[in-house]
Amino acid sequence: MIEKLNAIKEKFNKLTSEIADPAIISNTKVWQGKVKEHSSLTPLMEEFDKYLKLKKEYDQALAGIETEQDAEMKELLKQEVEELKNALFESENNLKILLLPKDENDTKNVILEIRGGAGGEESALFAHSLLRMYQMYCDSHKYKLEILNIEETELGGVKEVQAQITGKNAYAKFKYESGVHRVQRVPETESQGRVHTSTVTVAILPEMEDADVDINEKDIRIDLFRSSGAGGQHINKTESAIRITHFPTGIVVSCQDERSQTQNKEKAFAMLRAKVYDYYQQQKEAEYKQNRKSQIGTGDRSERIRTYNFPQGRVTDHRIGLSLYSIDAFMNGDLDQMIEGLTLADQQAKLAQNNE
Repeated sequence: MIEKLNAIKEKFNKLTSEIADPAIISNTKVWQGKVKEHSSLTPLMEEFDKYLKLKKEYDQALAGIETEQDAEMKELLKQEVEELKNALFESENNLKILLLPKDENDTKNVILEIRGGAGGEESALFAHSLLRMYQMYCDSHKYKLEILNIEETELGGVKEVQAQITGKNAYAKFKYESGVHRVQRVPETESQGRVHTSTVTVAILPEMEDADVDINEKDIRIDLFRSSGAGGQHINKTESAIRITHFPTGIVVSCQDERSQTQNKEKAFAMLRAKVYDYYQQQKEAEYKQNRKSQIGTGDRSERIRTYNFPQGRVTDHRIGLSLYSIDAFMNGDLDQMIEGLTLADQQAKLAQNNE
C-alpha cells in the first residue's frame, strides 16, 4: 500500500506543479482537467502526510523506549507508543477507504423518481411525505430539488413524481435511497384506527451529460401536450409540456413543470439520458448480482430497503440493521445518521471484499 501511495504522491506533486504552469493555464480545458484530478487526490494525500508524520513519531517513541534509562519517562513513552499505534491504525484504515475505487457517478446531480406502490391512496400520501422529506433534507444541506413532472391525487397524494437534485456530490449522498420504502401507520382515511402497510418505490439516477449517453434522434419521438394538474385541471393553454419516447428501451419521460417548451424539453432529455443510462447499467450489473450482494444495494428497485413504523416511532434500514427511534425528525429531513451509516457499511463491505 505504501508503494502505491508513494507513486500517487509523485503524480500529485507533478500535478501541483502543472496547475501553476502558465503554459498549461493558458489551455483552459487541459488546466481544468488537471485541477479536477488534483482536487480528487488531495484528501488522500493529506491523509498520507498525516500517516507518515504519525509513523515517524511512532518509530521515534519506540526507539526512545530502548534507550531511555528513567523508569517514569520510559512509562510515558510506552503510553505514547500505544496512542500513536491506535492513531496509525485509524489513519491506515482511512487510507484504505480513500484508495477504494471511486464511483464515477458520485459527483453527479440526481434524477429522483418516487412512485406509489401497494396501498392505493395511502401509498400516494406516503409518496408525498417522502418527497417532502427529501425536499427538507435538500433545504438544510444546500441542495436544490426541482420538480420535473408530477402526477398528484385528489387527496394531495403523489402517484408519481420526477425531480432533479443538484449540488456537490448529490449522487453520493442520495444513491442509497433506491428501493422499496415500506410504511406502517394508521391512514387518515382509516376510521377504525387500524394500521395499514403500504409501499413506495424510490429510484435515484445519476444525471448524465450528452457525451455519457448516445441517444440517436431516429430512436425517439417527441410529443407536445398541454400541462395539467390533479384532476385534469389545465395549468396553461399552450402545448408547452414535452413527452419523449425512446423506442429501443420503451422508456417514456414527460416534463410539464415549466411554462417554456424549451425548458421542458431540456429537462425531459436530462431525465431520458438518466433513465437510458440506468436501463443499460441494470443489464450489465445483473451479471454481477452475486458480487453485489455483499455490498449495500444502490439500484435494485425490487429490494425492500426501509420500514417506517409510525406506531413505534421507528425507522429501520434492513440492509444494515439500523433502527432510529426518531421518525418525526427523520420525516422532517434529518437523514444524516442513516446516510452516514449506509456509507460506512458500504465502505466496510468493499474493504472486506478487497481483503478476500
